[in-house]
Amino acid sequence: MLMAKIRERNDPVVEISLSSLWGPLKELWETVDGAVLRRQPESVHLLDLQLKKHKAHFLSLFRNPPKSAEQREKVRKASTEGIAIQGQQGSRLLPEQLLKEAFILSDLFDIGELAALELLLAGEHQQPHFPGLTRGLVAVLLYWDGKLCVANSLRTLIQSRHGKTFTLDLSGELVALTTRFTDELMNQGLTKRILTLVSEINVTREFERLQKARGLGDEKHRKEVSDLIRESQQALADSLFSWTCQSPLSKDDTLALIGHLETVTAQADGSLDSMNMSLVMALLYCLDVSFVEQGTEDRDDLLQALPLLTERQYVSVVHSRLMDGQPWKLPGLQAVCRLAWALSLRVLSQLPQGGALVEFTEADEALADQALLGDVFLFMKEGMLGCESFAQEEFYVRRLHSLITDFLALMPMKVKQLRNRADEDARLVHMSLQMDSELPSSLRKDLDHLMILIGEFYSKDSFGLELGLEFWCPTESLQHTSLQGSYLGMALQRPPHKQVVLSKFVRQMGDLLPSTLYISYLRMLKGLANGPQCAHYCFSLLKTNGATHSDNIQGVSGSPVSWEHFFHSLMLYHENLRRDFPNPDAAQYRHPPLRGITQRELDGLTSFFQLLTTIITWSENARLALCEHPQWTPVVVMLGLLQCSVPPVLKAEVLHCLAAFGKSPEIAASLWQSLEYTQILQTVRAPGQRQAAGIEVELNEIESSCEEYPLTRGFCHLISTLVESSLPINLGAGLRVPGFQPYLNFLRNSVFLPFPTRAYRRPAEKWEVADAVLEVFHKLLRDYEPQPSDFVQEMVELQGEQVPAHKPPGHSIMFHLLNDSPMLALCLSLLEEGVRQLDTYAPFPGKKLLESAVLHCLRLLDLALQKEVVFMDLLRESQASLLVSPLEQLLQGVSPQTRRADHIVNIARYLYHSSSNPEAAFQSAKILRHIANYPNIQNRLVGDFTHDQTVSDKLMAGFVECLDNEEAEEGAEKGDDSDLQKKVARIRHETQIHILNLLITSLELKTPNLALYLLGYEVKKPVSSTNLQDPGVLGCPRSCLHAILSLLQRGTEKRSGPVLTQQAPHLAELCYQVIYQLCACPDTSGPTMRYLRTSQDFLFSHLQHLPFILPSNQIAALSQMSWLMKTAAIELRVTSLNRQRSHTQRLVNLLLDDQFNLSKSVSGFLHFDTVSKVRRKLLSVLDAIDFSQDMPELLQLDFFERTQIEQVISNCEHVNEQGHTVCNVKLLHRVLVAEVNALQGMAAIGQRPLLMEEVNSILQQVVERNRVRRSLSAKRHALRSWRSLVETLLTACPADLIPADDRQLIIRDLLLDLHDKVLSEDAAGELMPIVAGAVFTLTAHLSQSVLSEQQQGVGLEASSGFASIANSALHLILRKLLDFILCTGGGYQRLRAHLYGSLLYYLQIAQKPEEPDTLQAAGKAMWERLTAPEDGFSKLQRENLAIIESYGKALMEVVCRDACDGHEISRMLALAVLDRILSIDRQNQWLVYVCNSGYLRSLVESLRQDDAALQTLLTPQPPLLKPLYIYESKMALLTRVAKTGQGAVELLRCGLVAQLIECQVFDMVPDSDAHRVMRDPSGFIPSPMDRYRQILLPTLRLFQVILTSTTMNHQQGAAQILQWLIVHADTIQSLLRCQELSMGVLQELSLLTGIISKTALPGALEMGGEVNSAALLEFQGHINRFQRLCLSLLGRLAGSERERLLKQAEIAAPGDSADRREEMEVAMQQVCANIMEYCQTLLLQSSTQAQFSICLFSPSGSEPAGRDGGRADLSSTLPSVAYSRAPSLGLVMYLLKNSAADFFRFHQSHRQSLGKLQSLDQLPPEELKELCQGLVSGPGGVEKISSVQRSLLAKRRLVQLINNRAKLLALCSYVIETCLFVLWRHLEYYLLHCTPTDPKDSLLPGASFGSRGLGLSRVSQQDLDVLKSDMAAGFGEALQRKLLEVEGLYSQVRSRYTFIQALVRRIRGLLRQPKS
Repeated sequence: MLMAKIRERNDPVVEISLSSLWGPLKELWETVDGAVLRRQPESVHLLDLQLKKHKAHFLSLFRNPPKSAEQREKVRKASTEGIAIQGQQGSRLLPEQLLKEAFILSDLFDIGELAALELLLAGEHQQPHFPGLTRGLVAVLLYWDGKLCVANSLRTLIQSRHGKTFTLDLSGELVALTTRFTDELMNQGLTKRILTLVSEINVTREFERLQKARGLGDEKHRKEVSDLIRESQQALADSLFSWTCQSPLSKDDTLALIGHLETVTAQADGSLDSMNMSLVMALLYCLDVSFVEQGTEDRDDLLQALPLLTERQYVSVVHSRLMDGQPWKLPGLQAVCRLAWALSLRVLSQLPQGGALVEFTEADEALADQALLGDVFLFMKEGMLGCESFAQEEFYVRRLHSLITDFLALMPMKVKQLRNRADEDARLVHMSLQMDSELPSSLRKDLDHLMILIGEFYSKDSFGLELGLEFWCPTESLQHTSLQGSYLGMALQRPPHKQVVLSKFVRQMGDLLPSTLYISYLRMLKGLANGPQCAHYCFSLLKTNGATHSDNIQGVSGSPVSWEHFFHSLMLYHENLRRDFPNPDAAQYRHPPLRGITQRELDGLTSFFQLLTTIITWSENARLALCEHPQWTPVVVMLGLLQCSVPPVLKAEVLHCLAAFGKSPEIAASLWQSLEYTQILQTVRAPGQRQAAGIEVELNEIESSCEEYPLTRGFCHLISTLVESSLPINLGAGLRVPGFQPYLNFLRNSVFLPFPTRAYRRPAEKWEVADAVLEVFHKLLRDYEPQPSDFVQEMVELQGEQVPAHKPPGHSIMFHLLNDSPMLALCLSLLEEGVRQLDTYAPFPGKKLLESAVLHCLRLLDLALQKEVVFMDLLRESQASLLVSPLEQLLQGVSPQTRRADHIVNIARYLYHSSSNPEAAFQSAKILRHIANYPNIQNRLVGDFTHDQTVSDKLMAGFVECLDNEEAEEGAEKGDDSDLQKKVARIRHETQIHILNLLITSLELKTPNLALYLLGYEVKKPVSSTNLQDPGVLGCPRSCLHAILSLLQRGTEKRSGPVLTQQAPHLAELCYQVIYQLCACPDTSGPTMRYLRTSQDFLFSHLQHLPFILPSNQIAALSQMSWLMKTAAIELRVTSLNRQRSHTQRLVNLLLDDQFNLSKSVSGFLHFDTVSKVRRKLLSVLDAIDFSQDMPELLQLDFFERTQIEQVISNCEHVNEQGHTVCNVKLLHRVLVAEVNALQGMAAIGQRPLLMEEVNSILQQVVERNRVRRSLSAKRHALRSWRSLVETLLTACPADLIPADDRQLIIRDLLLDLHDKVLSEDAAGELMPIVAGAVFTLTAHLSQSVLSEQQQGVGLEASSGFASIANSALHLILRKLLDFILCTGGGYQRLRAHLYGSLLYYLQIAQKPEEPDTLQAAGKAMWERLTAPEDGFSKLQRENLAIIESYGKALMEVVCRDACDGHEISRMLALAVLDRILSIDRQNQWLVYVCNSGYLRSLVESLRQDDAALQTLLTPQPPLLKPLYIYESKMALLTRVAKTGQGAVELLRCGLVAQLIECQVFDMVPDSDAHRVMRDPSGFIPSPMDRYRQILLPTLRLFQVILTSTTMNHQQGAAQILQWLIVHADTIQSLLRCQELSMGVLQELSLLTGIISKTALPGALEMGGEVNSAALLEFQGHINRFQRLCLSLLGRLAGSERERLLKQAEIAAPGDSADRREEMEVAMQQVCANIMEYCQTLLLQSSTQAQFSICLFSPSGSEPAGRDGGRADLSSTLPSVAYSRAPSLGLVMYLLKNSAADFFRFHQSHRQSLGKLQSLDQLPPEELKELCQGLVSGPGGVEKISSVQRSLLAKRRLVQLINNRAKLLALCSYVIETCLFVLWRHLEYYLLHCTPTDPKDSLLPGASFGSRGLGLSRVSQQDLDVLKSDMAAGFGEALQRKLLEVEGLYSQVRSRYTFIQALVRRIRGLLRQPKS
């Protein structure tokens, strides 16, 4: 709250202790209220402080700080020099206008100038809460509000005292404090101050002053000011009253009070106003001694404190003042005080201490007489009961009760005198009537007044005290067993003396009752019969009275007050009025019979009917007993009377009485029939009858002309009651179309529609009529459920013809509301009139009833909106010809009064009156919420709401006021409406809920919508341009968003956390949801997050109070946390993106810190920082989510069939607003009850109670199920939100906010806690998937964190564990993970996918990172490597494996089963897990299991089934890529298995190759160009060719691995694979011939040539076993073809196309050209190496000696020319024909040279990269960037990375480069070695063993070479010479040196063998050999 303590700069402090006239006082009241009424903990101490601080305010109650010249001067200078304001630094210059207003305010209230200035500033600050008022007007409100706060505080403090009348059950400490404080005030003259103020403050006078100074605003402001003034006065008077209730006043104070009352005057109607009423009651309590008889335990202490007993002086002064005082202004008031004093004296005289006061107590009789002369009872009835506040205060009622009963009990003689006097008067009256003379003037009516007072007093019982029971003595009923006997047990105790005396009074007054008292006595009985038990006694009394006189001669009972007498007289009246001649047997005291009824009789009958109505209203027994009485037949007689010509007033009473009878359903049904039969409302016209009869005529002719409508109101009341009990369907059958329709038509057409145009003598009656008829409509519509039968036109037979039947009345009302009917129009205009009247804030007659009528209208609209969906659906299905429009569209129609479409606006305006009409606001909110569901209407509504600025402000203020309401409370179930205050609080709360739901619904719709307008966003401009401000800033009004935030913010600064989450959990949950929606919606997110962050610090202040624990409402607490966490996740993401580090850091610390720093909170006497461990916030939130869920047990049914019931339950299920599937319990109840009712037969009737009991148990079960569903749903929601918060923290926040070691510990804690919760016995399965997802993310982050930590080279020492997280923790995590996998059992396969993913991430931690190949490793001795200590990785891996193996077969079984079948993703991950485990399983236990258990065979065999799916993948538009991914995973696993010899053999045994041979997918090579067009633009779906490769390459790799692993039984594998090659030979040959050598083709070729080089060998065929010769020949042909193709391929790659391909790669992908080039180089080198190896193997296999070996290359030394890219011939010198088939030796030579050159290039680059890696820290940033570029995608990607990340990436890239180069070096050196070997072999043959042919021998072509060469036809001597010279030229010194250097640099380091050297030497030798 704003409080400006104003200081001046030079003067240190200006002392203005009382200058703050509002803020501190508000705070004072809140403290007092919190301590005394709301009993907040720790409040006593605060209260003590506040009371000390404000003592002066109480002592000088309502006195204002005085003006002074000095202050005036200061304020005047504030505009030039400024003024210091507390809470703001420096001084502030204030505008001149403000100072002027301050002076006006100061003069107006006569307060100090500084105080006035302060009030104004406070007014300015509070202005947003009062839209439409200026700061001055707000200041006026605050001034009086301050006063009210003091008065309320005073009253509450006094109420908390301990005393004789009531107790608030407060703690002793608090009571002692308040008692001490208030005693002090009392001693300082509080009473006199209060009395002065009460008489001084005068609303009219105050208003005049305000009017002069223009201090009054609109009507609302006026009403608020006058209410505040009145409430302040009232609170002061109440303070005095509360004091006297508890403790007596002193002598002087009592006299002062009496002195004040002497001058009191009454209001216009003769009653006291409520303030004076308090003071009168204060005096009555002062003089009260009745508590003496109560005998409470502290009675003696109270007696000691009573001045009446202890101070003789006190008694004497008061006595003389009351006895001989002057006449007061109100003699009746004086009489009341005298009577009270007389009764007190009478009590005192009976006490032992009273002896001393005998001189005063003697005078009690005289005082009583004086009181009676002052018409004491009359004044009590008119002056006191007439005061409206009387019935609202229980202790007023109790005191008056004791006053009346004490008079009757303590002064029986006085009562007797009164009776005698009355009898005497009655005789006089009788005589004068007989003689027709004047009535005597001396008649006194004291007894009359007393009886009427008793009747009036007890007939109002607003607290349900049933005080009238004291007048009934239970003993009387003993002789009458007719009473239920409930009191028989009590009869043994003797009732108290007072009760006996009172019941005697009631009985004796009825004996021989004089006629003048007859009506008064009946009225008294009516009052005393008010209450369930009282009514019973009264019924018995009237029954017994008649019984004793039954033997009377005349047959008319002697006692005129008995049922017998009443009903007998009624029958006579009826007889008499039906016949028109006079009847001598009329009742007692009647004139000679006249036709009709006299006024006296009318009054008597009216009194009797009222008494009867009261009794039967309260007592059901009386109702049934009277109704079924055979002689009296009251219902028949009364209906008969209604047909006679009786005054409408009496008929109305009869109708009310019938309505009371109709409360019993048994009576109601017959009553309907009688009503129809007697045609009270004419429903059947006789054929010849012209004019209508019955009530319709009375209404139109009699009542309208009298302008009074009692009969119509009575009729409406009767129908309303009967409708509630039963609605007869076949009413009037046989005479008319059966049903209720005629009644409805009468009510609608004759009562409701004309009501506004009729004339009324009493203006209030207009609204009474409207209210009564609308109530019937409301009940009819409320109980109507649309049924399909309502829309089918049924016919009934009537007098032989078919006529249409009536629809149910609800259907008719519904139809009228869904059309633009007069009824709807009238309802809407009523609403308009209602809101117009409310806006005047003026009281007018019938205001309550108007409000009630409006409420019924709103309820009708609400019901229509609820039911219209079903109604219209049924209507559509039935295809009936009814025309209806949806109500929400009709509400948009134009109003005839204002000519504007403002119906919905009118409805919304009721929210503005929520303080005075909470119920109307509630209905209004409900209706708006229904309408808000329609998006098309929202848009128009925004226009309507904002169309007129003043209306718009009011509407906004209305919504805000409803949300702001402090008194709203989340009540229990609806049943608890006994306490009005609680009911109102509950309604206010429901209104808030509806408004929030309205906002939530609207926010989901497109903009502009209502929510945006109400929450203060722009609706005319783009939403995102909104700039949210605190209310009042830049003219920003207070919107619903501010209201929601202030609701949530209450209490966030205290330790207990936001109050709302505890007090109104559901409301808080919705508030958080609205805020989340605003933050999540892209349009509103920006402005909202900014505002919450800057102005409110919202998230931090709420998150610090997590978790919210609410044992009573766990579901709501979880939802609150869910929305809050989701919002927090958004905030973290946004602040991270915007680089608002400090914000992110604060939230991250708040959520993750596990240390609580005491040094901050404890003051500095501790010199060291103590840090205590606390639970991390995130973990404590997780603790708050209970994973266990108690499931309801299965239904135990005896009667119903369980399956059917389950079916019915599932039929009743629907999805509610929150998206939960729940069962509609009401609907289910209806279905089941209908089922029970449908049973026929006696057995069913007997079983009915049992059946209903079972129905009940089913319903309870379903309610429980719904709760369980909601609970699970809330838990799921909370877990999801928690997970998203955790994931956001780990992924979206900058990594450096959480240091790596902390990060790992946090993840460890989260993982272990999650697992502990999910693995507990009773964890609900529904929560597991979310947990699994969270585990996956957390493990991924853990793995990432550990890896990045290792890359930075920290913590790799084996001793300290592996990383910051200890190995033991890692093992624990692994164990929990495996437990989780196992506990999911057979189901939950998708869930296990997450867990397998987690496991893979976990196992990744122990994977060794790639190390650079420095080429030096071979230098170490083998021994060193064997004895090196185990590094961290292998240790962890070993331990992991041990843990995995400890789980044995169970785990293997689960993983293998998942790998073989099930959901695709789980299968892929399971396969990957198997792969991973097999790779680390050195003992091969898993491998053995997989092989032995048949899983491996099943995997292998499944490849055949995959074939078809894979073939579909090669169509241009594949359906799904799933089969491809699964196939790749399988192949990866099989390849892993094949890597061990044992596994490879097992695979061959399972027939792997045979399965692959059968696959046809390999032959379906897609056409590479045809599908260029169909490329997927995103690049995610690979082209068909790429897909083909993804299928082929894994197979080739698998073959390669098998060939490598099966070295021992090499032949078996090779033969099978060769078979595969031959089966798919066409495909393979086309691949080898491929023209376009792209990267993909090169990969295929490198694998293919590798396989061919190991299998397509002549020797392979021998292993094939029994193959016939034809097949052998075919095989041989294939093998030869493979050889030829490989050699021609070598020609292309080594020679002609090499450079061109590398260039092409650079052009194709300029961005990552380096990478592409490297890949190409590796692939090409690999192909060359494979082919050269093939050549070598072929040469070696053919023969060990050169002279018998085959020749692969032709003897031509020329190197391939044409590097320009043309297809050059290999030899340009010789005729090409001869060598067209075989490549020349020159090619080998060329390859050798190139490889040597490449080797040095690669070696150089390898050395450079190594150097860079060693000096990574010194590299310039540009180079680092360049290195990273290859690993970061996207432009500008490198810029965003932190420097640490950058160096890690650079390091990774360098390792990549180094290892690539090492691989290339290995390939180069291998190629060099094989080239040298092939060269040597060929040269040796050609130069040593070859015999050249001469050209002339051409007739014998190639005789010598036939079998040896690949088509080498002839070699001439010339060829050999050229060869030799070419070779010698090529193999020069330079090349030889290079080759030897290669060996020095590389081969020796690797193998120490000098192979190259030897070959070089040999070749050199061959070339130098002289010609032979």
